[in-house]
Amino acid sequence: MTGHTPGRQIHRRAADRGHGNAHRAAAPKIVALGGGQGLSASLSALRRLTADLTAVVTVADDGGSSGRLREELGVLPPGDLRKALAALCGDDEWGRTWSEVIQHRFTSDGELHGHAVGNLLIVALWEKLGDHVAALEWVGRLLGAHGRVLPMSAVPLDIEATVRGHDPDRPGEIGTVRGQADVAVTPGTVQSIRLLPENPPAVPEAVAAVRDADWVVLGPGSWFTSVLPHLMVPELAEALFATKARRLLTLNLAPQPGETEGFTPQRHLEVLAHHAPQLMVDAILVDEGAVTGGAFGDADLPGLEKAAGRMGGELVLDRVAAADGTPRHDPELLAAAYDRIFRTHGRIGAWR
Repeated sequence: MTGHTPGRQIHRRAADRGHGNAHRAAAPKIVALGGGQGLSASLSALRRLTADLTAVVTVADDGGSSGRLREELGVLPPGDLRKALAALCGDDEWGRTWSEVIQHRFTSDGELHGHAVGNLLIVALWEKLGDHVAALEWVGRLLGAHGRVLPMSAVPLDIEATVRGHDPDRPGEIGTVRGQADVAVTPGTVQSIRLLPENPPAVPEAVAAVRDADWVVLGPGSWFTSVLPHLMVPELAEALFATKARRLLTLNLAPQPGETEGFTPQRHLEVLAHHAPQLMVDAILVDEGAVTGGAFGDADLPGLEKAAGRMGGELVLDRVAAADGTPRHDPELLAAAYDRIFRTHGRIGAWR
């Protein structure tokens, strides 16, 4: 990696390059890392570009239906896995129907209230087959999913964060917040996170997928609870550092209330580099509107470019946000942006 020269010029989208011919060339092997709505957004775009797509999903959720099933049955939290499977469903009647079914939540006065159908289905197959990967493959086949979904670890994990000012009455005090649900909404400023148990085992299929990929896509998503945890599973992190795949980092469209309140785009990169100084990337995709008067205000683009360069990556500005003004990625725009990056950067980086 020593041949790379950081601080490359910002690349803006080339509007004449679309993604309509993506399937005419050999489909790239793509692995997307994350969790929750951020990973779903990425998968909804990437399934338009390749049939060889693998989602590697965080397993630290401890809230809602997932948290209840995890506590009662001792299983992995299925919620983020379910969301990833739903995002991989096709746009035909079959795909739309199954996506809605597994996302459906029961409403009642009893114990089923709030449970998602897909969570129950996934857990039932885990119990029947005794194999996390095989069970998720069965669900994917039922849904007609355009890709596969894997947990990043085979053991349920907890996130513990060091937070400044978790108690509003003591804004300068450093404390600890445990649990993904609580970390995500903490009123303080998250300084760092760790996983419990420490150094958890990775799912071997997830490690193999990262090592064999052409592209690895990290983000968007909740920075501390969906993106960073992948870098704290030693075998998975090692594969991410060593893979010959190119690496693409997708930044969020806005700071997340609680978790990254007040963060600038470059602060997101600095936090990532602090937790994983070995991580180098090829490109960092940022929504142009978000950093030019959008949710991040008028961002310091030279500073952001320098932060990207320190991670080895080219800063790519493009339009990927939904037109309605909400902080959501538009799947078609995001797919087009991904495809332009894949075509521009190729498979193997010049600095490898």
